[in-house]
Amino acid sequence: MNELEIEIKKLIVDTLALDDVDFDDIDSQAPLFNEGLGLDSIDALELGLAIRKKYNIKIDAEKDDVVKIFSSVSALSHYIKTAKA
Repeated sequence: MNELEIEIKKLIVDTLALDDVDFDDIDSQAPLFNEGLGLDSIDALELGLAIRKKYNIKIDAEKDDVVKIFSSVSALSHYIKTAKA
């Protein structure tokens, strides 16, 4: 697990007020939605705003690959690294 993935996990827990989840409990490869962490569309919006504030990166909800971007912590990390490069 890299440093950016840890930051993203902490951001998820803090932004979404997941009091019963510790960032260490989130698997970087596990789905964030449905059977994974169980996030929903409102959570995605809140997380998108938090990512925009923290990393100055906008994730366009209209993009075809938005589902892939938000599929896991690992995918989010890859997208952020690529967008910052």
